[in-house]
Amino acid sequence: MKYAILVGDGMSDYPIAELENKTPLAVAKIPNMDEITRSGMVGFVKTVPRGMKPASDIANLSILGYDPKAYYTGRGPLEAANIGVEIGENEVAFRCNLVTVNNDIMDDYSAGHISDKESQALMEELNKKLGSDSLKFYHGKSYRNLLVIKAKSAGDLDDLVKASCTPPHDIASQNIAKHLPKGSGAALLGRLMSESRAVLEKHEINKVRVDLKENPANMIWLWGQGTNPNMPTFKGMFGIDGAVISAVDLVNGIGKIAGLEVVSVPGATGYYDTNYKGKGEYAVEALKRKDFVFVHVEAPDEAGHNGELRAKITAIENFDKFVVGAVWNFLKSAGDYRIMVLSDHATPVAEKTHVSDPAPFVMAGKNVEHNGFDRFNEESAAASKMKFKSGAAMTEYFIKKV
Repeated sequence: MKYAILVGDGMSDYPIAELENKTPLAVAKIPNMDEITRSGMVGFVKTVPRGMKPASDIANLSILGYDPKAYYTGRGPLEAANIGVEIGENEVAFRCNLVTVNNDIMDDYSAGHISDKESQALMEELNKKLGSDSLKFYHGKSYRNLLVIKAKSAGDLDDLVKASCTPPHDIASQNIAKHLPKGSGAALLGRLMSESRAVLEKHEINKVRVDLKENPANMIWLWGQGTNPNMPTFKGMFGIDGAVISAVDLVNGIGKIAGLEVVSVPGATGYYDTNYKGKGEYAVEALKRKDFVFVHVEAPDEAGHNGELRAKITAIENFDKFVVGAVWNFLKSAGDYRIMVLSDHATPVAEKTHVSDPAPFVMAGKNVEHNGFDRFNEESAAASKMKFKSGAAMTEYFIKKV
């Protein structure tokens, strides 16, 4: 038995007037997802528990079968796991974005999707100027980096964990002042963010970026903090071995902690230019060796954050053609299988951020009955009687109810 879960991050959306009140998913040309729908079961799943933020880490943890209420400690430690950074007992890992701030306005949460080479040099400079035995900066990928803080006491650790920090992609074009960290641990975080501006603005990389009219990485933004999570392995929960494919550190970090093989795909960027074809091909190769593969594509989410409708539709179509199509065609000739395609959450182009609405899914394969729909979109999912209260319950059903 082979299993595949394919996630188009942020793929779901709201009806848009420009699309005659249809969603990007409804107007996109997605023959493979539609074919799966015609032979399978479509529905809605609540991937984000009530009271938790609709973040990709929480949603994908849920989809992989883990209850975020029980296992989620923060985004930082998940990304740390992927880049091989061990989080000690008294340490807190923060996501450290390189961002562009102009006149105290959050101009770009990704510093123009800064290159890995530039990002690494800037993180090294931050370590030289601001790092210490208790403060260490780590390069991740592009704008997605890491800061690990060693607390002096249990009280300080608790203050850092409980500090209220806002994701930078949630405050596009807004004044940063009211969104700076709040709470008992906020003073240190705010100081580091402020001091980073002087370090980064002077760096030659940013001087060149300004000359080239590219967004400079002129500030760090700290958020998504957490301590080391304690999770059972995926094989321990479901009895099958597998692999994860993603360009995003947090998803790969979940995979590593879950004991899944993390498969690296050349040219996978986590953006519009990602290697869709490579992801599909590597997923098929993983399925030849493993029982299960989890493939995550970030591009639709990035388009949603950028408010770029056409880019989102194109990303969905590329996901369907090169990733879903490759895996679906392989599984149909591979014997017993189950396939599930879904959005982890919605990232509406009008909102430019994640929302907590249920996400549409479709699953097909052994003992999955067709429930009457022929197109995969939010309208079909809403009309379906198949609803899961959590991602963990959905994945339990998907793998174990055979």
